Amino acid sequence: MIISCRTALAASDFAVMSEVRDVLAHRAAMSEPPASVAISDAAALGIAAMFTSRTPAGQVLERFHRTGAADSTELIDAARTEQGYASAEGHALLYCLICWVQARMERTVAHAAS
Repeated sequence: MIISCRTALAASDFAVMSEVRDVLAHRAAMSEPPASVAISDAAALGIAAMFTSRTPAGQVLERFHRTGAADSTELIDAARTEQGYASAEGHALLYCLICWVQARMERTVAHAAS
């Protein structure tokens, strides 16, 4: 499924870190957080910008950062691959990106069903 952002502007690194901290705290306070508890589109683009590289996974993230659209499966796979090499903070950022993809997929399916 192709997902896309509603914004073309990536959040700054500081804004991404602040938003991820807040979203993770909110998710941790819930026993079963819904997919809708996710970062913003701008933060998703900002995370992708942080992990662009010449690797295949990094190129998927670079394309997403540049265009604001990606195949959901490819983007999740790329984020999971990058998690294997990331610091604890990077792992948390990529986790939030994966949650954003899942929330976007759920929203798209719900919109199509209505």
